Amino acid sequence: MSYPDITEAERDAVMAVLQTPNLSMGPQIDAFENSIAEYVGAKHAIAVNSGTAGLHLCVRAAGIAAGDLVITTPFSFVASTNVILFEKAIPVFVDVDPQTGNIRPDLVEQAVKDLQHGGELAKKWLPRKCAGSSGKVKAILAVDVFGQPADYDSLQRISRENNLKLIEDSCESLGAEYKGKRTGLFGDYGVFAFYPNKQITTGEGGMIVTNDAEAADFMRSLRSQGRAPGDTWLQHTHMGYNYRLDDMSAAFGRVQMARIEELLTKRQQVADCYADRLAEIPGVSAPVLVQDTTRVSWFVYVVRFAPGLDRDGIAAKLIESGIPVRPYFIPIHLQPYMVEQFGYQVGDFPVTEDLGNRGLALPFSGMMTEEQVDLVCRVLQDSIH
Repeated sequence: MSYPDITEAERDAVMAVLQTPNLSMGPQIDAFENSIAEYVGAKHAIAVNSGTAGLHLCVRAAGIAAGDLVITTPFSFVASTNVILFEKAIPVFVDVDPQTGNIRPDLVEQAVKDLQHGGELAKKWLPRKCAGSSGKVKAILAVDVFGQPADYDSLQRISRENNLKLIEDSCESLGAEYKGKRTGLFGDYGVFAFYPNKQITTGEGGMIVTNDAEAADFMRSLRSQGRAPGDTWLQHTHMGYNYRLDDMSAAFGRVQMARIEELLTKRQQVADCYADRLAEIPGVSAPVLVQDTTRVSWFVYVVRFAPGLDRDGIAAKLIESGIPVRPYFIPIHLQPYMVEQFGYQVGDFPVTEDLGNRGLALPFSGMMTEEQVDLVCRVLQDSIH
């Protein structure tokens, strides 16, 4: 499905760390954090061992606890919901925009209003099971789906007017721009992720960015088993986790960040190539970019099939021909554990379900050649007929 863009510079950087005794908690962590902070204009960057870990620390920093309500999207990778469940809080889903797949601010605003009112108005937003109507709305967790930013002007206003924390899941959008500003700092805290199919990679890894100094100190503490500033190695002010990134990965990421514009440009070129070829295939739609997205940061390349086309049958033919493809996303509310715990049903979020039923991720990375894109699109066209 993807292929990381790695050069001798990354390999040399990792090998250089292996010539030192500093394999963890060493100078490469600070260097990598500084490179991300400078890139997005953040006062603080906190390296962690996954995007999921970063989002979990943001949930902790936001003070979200058992029974609290967090408004979020069902059209995402499951981690954006799981981090809420880790704290025994309740994810409250609202449906998404049919073009971008991003959370709809108008539905967020109505949900906040009804949940604050309580009673029957609140119940229509809550899951059928395991969610009382007495929980308080604490936060909004928005996701930049497939590298396209959410509508942050609206989400910031809703958060501000209702005294809610805004967590920005930018795990798919490093380098993307909303109205000319890079993602990461539209919320109280933002998180990037560096799995091998992302814009940059560290193998596994993530980065929290924020301008909130108190929250940054708290998340740094939680990242390292709850040690607060002044604690000795065996003192732990907070209950924390081992969410640290190692120095080899940080060195890898630092070099990748030095190449960030090159990496983003290469991915854009492959996306442009796909768009040109797909324009000639009836019934297949390329991703749609909205006006406020002044720069998309291509994470995966997801096409949508016209209603009536057999997405799964087409996918099977592609796979048989040696082209790896994958449905993107399977709606979170229909994952087996979510159905079991909360009682969700098909039909609860029709736009999310429609996108999940008609979307297919094609092979994508900045390493792809025009010939490879041509091959994918040729087999795709043959598979439709």
